[in-house]
Amino acid sequence: MTIVKSEIHKALPPELTSFVGRRQQLAEIREMLSGSRLVTLTGVGGVGKTRLALKTAASVRRAFPDGVWFIELAALDDPQLLPHTVASALDLHHVSEAPLADLTDHLEDKRLLMVLDNCEHLTESCAVVVGKLLAAAPGLHVLVTSRHVLGVEGEQVLAVPPLSTPADAAAPAGAISHYEAVALLVDRTKAVDREFQVTEENRGMVVELCRRLDGLPLALELAAVWLRALSPAEILERLEDRFELLTSGRRGGPARQHALEAAIAWSFDLCSPEEQLLWARLSVFSGGFDLDATEEVCAGEGVTRQNVLPALAGLVDKSIVAREHDLEHGASWYRMLETIRQYGARRLPPSDARAIRLRHRERYRKLANAFAAEFFTPQQAEWYVRMAREHGNFRAALDFCLSEPGEAATALDIAAPLWPWWHAGHLHEGYRYLLRGLGLSTEPTLSRGYGLFATSNLAIHLSEFDRARALLAEAGELSDRFGDELLSARVKQGQGHALLHSGHPAEAVPFLEAARDAARRLGQPRDEWRSVHLQSLAMMFLDDPRAEDLSRQAVGLAEEHAAESSKGWALWGLGLAQWRAGRHQDATSSLRNGIRLFLPMRNLNGVSVCVEALAWCAASSSPDERAARLLGAADAVWGTIGGNVSQAVYRQFDQRSEEQVRSAIGDRRFDVAYAEGSACSADQAVDLALSQASGHSGSSRTTATGTGTPGGLTRREWEIAQLLAEGLSNKEISTRLVIAPRTAETHVEHILTKLGFTSRTQASSWVIEQQGR
Repeated sequence: MTIVKSEIHKALPPELTSFVGRRQQLAEIREMLSGSRLVTLTGVGGVGKTRLALKTAASVRRAFPDGVWFIELAALDDPQLLPHTVASALDLHHVSEAPLADLTDHLEDKRLLMVLDNCEHLTESCAVVVGKLLAAAPGLHVLVTSRHVLGVEGEQVLAVPPLSTPADAAAPAGAISHYEAVALLVDRTKAVDREFQVTEENRGMVVELCRRLDGLPLALELAAVWLRALSPAEILERLEDRFELLTSGRRGGPARQHALEAAIAWSFDLCSPEEQLLWARLSVFSGGFDLDATEEVCAGEGVTRQNVLPALAGLVDKSIVAREHDLEHGASWYRMLETIRQYGARRLPPSDARAIRLRHRERYRKLANAFAAEFFTPQQAEWYVRMAREHGNFRAALDFCLSEPGEAATALDIAAPLWPWWHAGHLHEGYRYLLRGLGLSTEPTLSRGYGLFATSNLAIHLSEFDRARALLAEAGELSDRFGDELLSARVKQGQGHALLHSGHPAEAVPFLEAARDAARRLGQPRDEWRSVHLQSLAMMFLDDPRAEDLSRQAVGLAEEHAAESSKGWALWGLGLAQWRAGRHQDATSSLRNGIRLFLPMRNLNGVSVCVEALAWCAASSSPDERAARLLGAADAVWGTIGGNVSQAVYRQFDQRSEEQVRSAIGDRRFDVAYAEGSACSADQAVDLALSQASGHSGSSRTTATGTGTPGGLTRREWEIAQLLAEGLSNKEISTRLVIAPRTAETHVEHILTKLGFTSRTQASSWVIEQQGR
């Protein structure tokens, strides 16, 4: 149940403020990227490396048909997880124990740009990963931001300079605004004080402020906040005191670093005591936080719970914390720049640090339990989105527990309830955390028992069946020892699961029936659903007619609890049962309904298995070119998440289906059609799977020709273009068509590009003209 985008392109983070200056550097980086496949932007913290990289990436994205991917590394502390993190960011949510090899295989024939941000604490690991990827993927370009070069062969380095500043204050007030530092300071100041402007009276002080802050964007943005209450002269006077403090205790260090530290330190001084304490405590979060987490973790001595919100609002006003508003869920998400977070961490007293980290750990232990408690509810899909956002915080909490004496058992309490999420996209990472927790927390407790069950599930999906059986045997002993009926039921379910996917469906059935009955008796619908679903798959393999009835029971349970992802998986099982019974039309309907459920959740794992099963249906009912294209399209969708990760017991159906189609149409026609399908994007593969027309190929050119859509648009693009003409927004289009908002946005971009337009209005007018013909 992987939550990923149904379009290959990964969205770049949104620009929250205007981009000022840097024309020369933008041109230089674009030129460098045209001649080198690795460009590293270096410079001190706060000089604007990340913003410059993002602007560059946005400006060149059309040159990379397989996308521009932004990978933030500031929150990653474990170098061993770097390949997993890169794979996950590229939507390869299923990788083997050798994720770097999976990455090289995936990128081998791709043309894309990867932006690796904040690499300085992982320089050696980044050098190894980037070097191997570049050697294996000739179409890969990498843009790196780091305070240090990687030292990889062929690397071109651009030392990002500060923004340009006037040499002196003699220039007229109108002339100095052409300098980047002044332009940025004025732009940001007007955002908080619309009346501000550079005059002949304050010109000299504005210039001196820009020069004193060395043209560093972060320092200037902080200064802009101060200008709401102080004049440039007053700010300069107070900054001078800070410079003296910074330089009096040490002789070395770059002047620009002193400028940045002075700006951050003075921003800290301007905060109220509560804001200062909150700033320091917020440094324990990794990747961001919401208001609930802030109140739960940071409230305490010095900051009461009711004062957390005013203090947080103060930090937002002072540009210490950035607020991102989630339009889809109506919530706010907060982030701190890494330089500012690190400063806060240095200001967190050691006596306070452990207590805050324990609160942070407790917050994410409770969140893990809430995920498990609400997993089989209407909140199921939302939880997957939330978990992806909180990934860095779960890592931070687990890393703390596994390095802090006496906390390993809590690591199991956090990692074990998350096993469905680990399976969905972070299989090896979750498996590694759980095995480490089991290795450190060896006491025979119920916590260990549930940890053993969770780990066994991941082991089964990794086809480590012997280890899974050993883990389940120990979990069974603990369930007997403590008389825990739920753990006992889950052990039976796990034993049946292991037998089913190791190729022994008949032996699996008694275990799954016992697990189902126990779950019903205990009032555990989630466990009942899973046992019924697995039992239906076992019956399907056995060609037992009860498979369809069991699948319908699973669908009914999921509908009763409004668990949409579970319903999608149950529909997949139902489609398989109907296909095996020879009812291909019913199977096709069930599988397409499964796809329609998975698409809004951006669940390419679910989409992949349904497209694959539709290919099996087509091979059985009409073994023609379309069936071959579907088989290729299934591989294309699997490829977007790292390859076909279905259990080996399902692979027999791929081979059997290919043999059926080859026998019917011949090797040459099969190979041509299969190649067309495998060349599909994820969206095109879905279009093909949902298409009723037997001749629909899924490629843009053939679709446009075959359906007579104007302008060379695909069928889906023409459909979206007509919705544009109705005045629908991207979000409204995504709701109407049951696709991800990002997919709708990408379709609109493709439409504008194909038609040569620059605005939605132009496209809408063109559509109306076409409709009138």
